[in-house]
Amino acid sequence: MNALLDLAAVAAVILATVLIGAYGLRISRTTSDFFVASRTVRPVWNASAISGEYLSAGTFLGLSGLVLLDGARGFWFPIGYAAGYLLVLAFVAAPLRRSGAYTIPDFVEARLESLLARRVTSVAVLIIGWLYIVPQLHGAGITLQVVADLPPWTGAAVVAALVAALVAAGGMRAITFVQGFQYWLKLTALLVPVVVMAFALYGTPHEFDPVVAFPSSAGPAGIDAYATGSLLVALLLGTMGLPHVLVRFYTSPDGVSARRTTVLVIVMVSAFYAVSSAMGLISRVVAPDLAEPGAADTVVLVLPARVFPGIVGELLTALIVAGAFAAFLATSAGLVVSLAGVVSQDVFGGSVRSFRVSALLCTAVPFVIALATAPAGLGSSVGMVFVFAASCLSPVVLLGVWWSGLTARGAVAGMVSGGVACGLSLLIYAAVGGVGVAAPYLAQPAAWTIPLATAVTVVVSLTDRRGAPRTAERYLARLHAPERV
Repeated sequence: MNALLDLAAVAAVILATVLIGAYGLRISRTTSDFFVASRTVRPVWNASAISGEYLSAGTFLGLSGLVLLDGARGFWFPIGYAAGYLLVLAFVAAPLRRSGAYTIPDFVEARLESLLARRVTSVAVLIIGWLYIVPQLHGAGITLQVVADLPPWTGAAVVAALVAALVAAGGMRAITFVQGFQYWLKLTALLVPVVVMAFALYGTPHEFDPVVAFPSSAGPAGIDAYATGSLLVALLLGTMGLPHVLVRFYTSPDGVSARRTTVLVIVMVSAFYAVSSAMGLISRVVAPDLAEPGAADTVVLVLPARVFPGIVGELLTALIVAGAFAAFLATSAGLVVSLAGVVSQDVFGGSVRSFRVSALLCTAVPFVIALATAPAGLGSSVGMVFVFAASCLSPVVLLGVWWSGLTARGAVAGMVSGGVACGLSLLIYAAVGGVGVAAPYLAQPAAWTIPLATAVTVVVSLTDRRGAPRTAERYLARLHAPERV
């Protein structure tokens, strides 16, 4: 590795991010610009921005590491991540855009006419967002530690400072331009090295051997049916509960544009996952010694130098480092802008000034958490956020869009029960480990926490004497009627 080249790549990404953000700042003037880019983002650019923020550190670094560690089992993550947008497309994309809300708490309050439901939703959104930002900051620290031998806090501080400044200055309008650019940078940063390394390895002793890459113990015969099914359910439904994903549909001009955007997102993220998975396949052949927790997250960074000792490997590594920092910045920025919108409206009144203050606060909290915690596997850390989002927020969003009988008490009970059950199961598993019959149900709780949260929501709603808001039918008609109607 060449530390100067790698740091120059990071500096280039930062410079490009600042310049593109400055362009967005020039046209960010109104409150609507800061919260939802005035609802004028067209499908191609919006899809690029959504893909840019969705492809996080867990994907850029962690997915290849998961394939290296687990073989065929690692492919369930990209399958679930991409397929989650099919559910978003089918069930919530267009209705959420037609709701006219700025944030998920806005939607919940308008749908249920309850300030309490809004407050609980806001807390859930903040927890999900902060838990998702922490792995991005850890990933930045790992990257600079590996390529330049800098302390782990350095990368986290760089990403946190840049994201806070960018979001506070330009809001959603500026972030949209930045994230769209960063998606294409991330795809290029992995695609070029994968293609070059694949050609270089063809016909060599390192040529891909399926038996080596996928031993039987890592194939379908070694897959635990419950754990795999539970994980896939979490990934499918978790996308529907991620605040930075849902808020982007509010930036579309109308429901039709939101649906078209979602179709393009499925294509874009699937292309990236194919490239990232290919990097994992190459690593199983070239770098099997890194197949251990912690080290596996660095395989994307060290692989080019193993295949190409010298300047070619250094240049490819610098390109990957640039893409990695684009991943940290894009996802963190998307999360911070969605959280800042929630805090600004719920705590400070919803002005542009309060949005900027909220952006700084929403960056500072996960930064402190990242400094106080040690990085776990990036892919699995992000996967746990999906589990929590699917258990806590997804049932309420889905029922709020499709069931007129949902009440505020039912929504609050469902979010609390799902979030508490999921959080306790993960904490108990972390404390006790894989001991006893209950271990798989604690490690992958989505298969029972999502039905629990849904059942509690429905039962409490049905037994709620106050019933659903009188405006529920009319509100749902607005969500599902075509714009021309």
